[in-house]
Amino acid sequence: MKRDPVALCEREHDLVVVGGGIFGVALAWEAASRGLSVALLERGDFCGAASANSFKMVHGGIRYLQHGDVYRLRESCGERSSLLRIAPHLVRPLPIVVPTYRSLMRGKTAMRAALSLYDLITLDRNRGIPDEINRIPRSRIISRAECQGLFPELDSKDLTGAALFHDGQMYNPTRLALCFLRSAVEAGANAVNYTEVTGFLREADRVFGVRATDRLTGNELEIRGRIVVNAAGAWAERLLKPARLNPRPTFSRDACFVVPRRLASDAALAIQGETRDPDALMSRGARHLFLVPWRNYTLVGVLHVVYDGDPDRVTVTEDDLESFLNEINSALPGLGLTLDDVHLWNAGLVLFGENRPGSHDLSYGKRSMIVDHARTDRLDGLITVIGVRYTTARGVAARAVNLAFRKMGRRPPRSKTDRSTLFGGDFSSFESLVREATSAKEHPLSEKLAVPLLRNYGARYAAVLRHSGEDPKLLAPIGESTTLRLEVLHAVREEMALTLGDVVFRRTDLGTGEHPGIESLRVCADLMGGELGWDSARVEREIDEVQSRYMKVPA
Repeated sequence: MKRDPVALCEREHDLVVVGGGIFGVALAWEAASRGLSVALLERGDFCGAASANSFKMVHGGIRYLQHGDVYRLRESCGERSSLLRIAPHLVRPLPIVVPTYRSLMRGKTAMRAALSLYDLITLDRNRGIPDEINRIPRSRIISRAECQGLFPELDSKDLTGAALFHDGQMYNPTRLALCFLRSAVEAGANAVNYTEVTGFLREADRVFGVRATDRLTGNELEIRGRIVVNAAGAWAERLLKPARLNPRPTFSRDACFVVPRRLASDAALAIQGETRDPDALMSRGARHLFLVPWRNYTLVGVLHVVYDGDPDRVTVTEDDLESFLNEINSALPGLGLTLDDVHLWNAGLVLFGENRPGSHDLSYGKRSMIVDHARTDRLDGLITVIGVRYTTARGVAARAVNLAFRKMGRRPPRSKTDRSTLFGGDFSSFESLVREATSAKEHPLSEKLAVPLLRNYGARYAAVLRHSGEDPKLLAPIGESTTLRLEVLHAVREEMALTLGDVVFRRTDLGTGEHPGIESLRVCADLMGGELGWDSARVEREIDEVQSRYMKVPA
C-alpha cells in the first residue's frame, strides 16, 4: 500500500468510494474482487472513526428473536459466519452468559426455548469454517452454581442459572478493516488516506467523479468514476447537496470504555440496564449491558445517545461516564467500578432508529441504507451507503456493488467475498501458525510475542519480520507491550501510517487498551520520525496528540 493521490487522477475508475471506514473498505474489496477498477479516498486515516471505536462484537442476531425479525437474524448470523471463515486470525467465537431468574420471561424455560429456536434458525452457522476453534457451539442452559462460579460478582437473589450462547469477537477492528483494504489493493484498488472529498464532479444530472484535497500537500484533485459511492458514514450528508437522504438518518453516539483488568471468566456477561427496547415483541425487561473480556482488558458497554451535532466533535464527558458507571454498578453492585478504573473510552456515530427528542427507551437502527440517487433525486451515477453494524459491512457492500453493476448496464457477477479469505487469513489452523512462528529457524518468537503478531497479520506475518534484517534490535517489543518495534516500520512503509495515532491506535495493539507509557510513545515516535523526517517539535506534537485521547496519563 503506497500513498499516491495524484495517481487517482490519471484514469477513469469504475467505482470511486468516498470513506475508508469498514463499509468503504468492504465496498472497495467487493468491487475489486469482481474485476472493477476502484479508487477509495478517506479524509482522515483508514478505519479512524466509528469503525475504530467498535465494541468489537460480531453479532449473530440473537437479539432479533425478540423482534420476530428472522431476516435480520439470518443476515447477522450469515455475516458472522463469513467473518469467522475469511478472517480466522482476527475473529473468534465469544461465549456470552445471560443470567436467568425466578420469573416468566427471565427464567430458564423461556431462555431454553429461545436458545433452541435460535440454534435451529442458525443451523448452518458453521458451514465452510475449517478451523474447529472458530466454529460456533450449540447454546445451552447452565446451573446456578456454574453461573456463580463464572461470575461471583452476581447477586444470588432469585438467580436460577444462565443461558450460554456464542457470538464473535474481533481481536482488533482496525486490523480487520485493513485486511479488507489490503485485499482490495492486492486486487488492483487504489486507496489513499488524508485526502478529503469536497464535492462531486457533475454534468447536468449526472455525477462522474469527485473533487478532493490532499490534506498533506493542499493539492486539489479531480478523480473520475463511472459510479461514485458515498460511504462517509455520519459525514455522508455533508457531500450530498443538492441531493438528499429521505428520511434523514439519525445517528447514535455509541460509547464503551476499557477497564485495564479482566473479570475472572473468559465469557462475557450480559446484565440488564435501565432502558427498554420499544420495538421488542417479546421483552425480557430492560436492555442488556455487557462486560466483555478482550485481550487483558474488560470492555464495558454500550451507551447509546441520540446525536445530531457535528460528527467531528463526538466526545464522551466525565458526566456521561459517571452516569453509565452508575447504571452498571446498579445492575452489578459487586463490580464497584469508578472513574479511576476507566483509562480509555471508545465512541463513534452509528445509524440509529427513529426516536423522539429526549426519549429514554431508544429504537435501534434496523436496516442499512443503500440509496440510488437516480431514483430519489434524479441524479445519476451516485449511490449513498450508510451501514448499521460493522458485522454486516461485507453483505451490504455486496448489495451496493450489485447496484453499481446494474447502473453501468452490466449483469453483476456473483460475489465471492463471503468465502475468499482476507489478507492474512489463508492458513489451516491458528495453532499450526503459532507453532510455525515459535519454531522458525530464523527469528523464532516467544509465544507471548507470536500470538498478538499472528492475530494482527495472520499468514502474512513474515512480511513484518523481514524488517529485522536491518537491525535485530527491531525484533524487541516496545516497552512492556507485545508490539514489536519493526511493526512501526511496517506500518509506515507498507500501510500508509502517517501520524503517531495511526500506529498507536490503528496499526498496532500498542495503545488500544491503555496508555502504553511515555517512553513507549517516544520510541514509537522516534521510529516514525526517522522514516518520515520529523523534527523534534513534530515528535512532541505527535506525542501530545496521542496522550490527549487518554483519561489516565502516567506521570
